[in-house]
Formats: sequence, structure tokens, C-alpha cells
Amino acid sequence: MKPFDKCPICGNDIVEKEVEKLLRDGNNTAVANVRAEVCLHCGERLYSKEQVLLFEQIRAKHSSGETQDYRHLGNLYQVSI
Repeated sequence: MKPFDKCPICGNDIVEKEVEKLLRDGNNTAVANVRAEVCLHCGERLYSKEQVLLFEQIRAKHSSGETQDYRHLGNLYQVSI
């Protein structure tokens, strides 16, 4: 059973979808594809407790430099205009 039947932010319907979650830690970003409950109206994403714990583990690995088991996707640049 889903923890919410309706979006806790706006009260509209939610559906389960696969989403791309960006996990930032300083100058590093990890991309994770996960299932989430997503509001069809406002876009709010609801993650399970297990997913949130996994996100915290990924951020901790980033902080400690333990990224050898991650696939490098490219470089990110900031441009001042």
C-alpha cells in the first residue's frame, strides 16, 4: 500500500513512475534512476524510506571519494556570463 493516496502538498493524484534523481555533494553530482510516487499536478516526488537511506549512502560515498564503482558520465562546467 502506498503511504499517500493523494499528494501531501496539493491534494491531487499521484502515480508511480521511474524518475531521475540528482544527488549533489559539493561539486559532485550523482544521477540515480529510481521509482517514486509523483504528483500529476505539482510534480512533487515522494520517495520510500529505503530510497532516502540509499541517497544518504550515495552522498556519503561522494564525500569520502569512494566513487570507483560509479560510471563516469562526463564533465560539468559553470559559465559566468
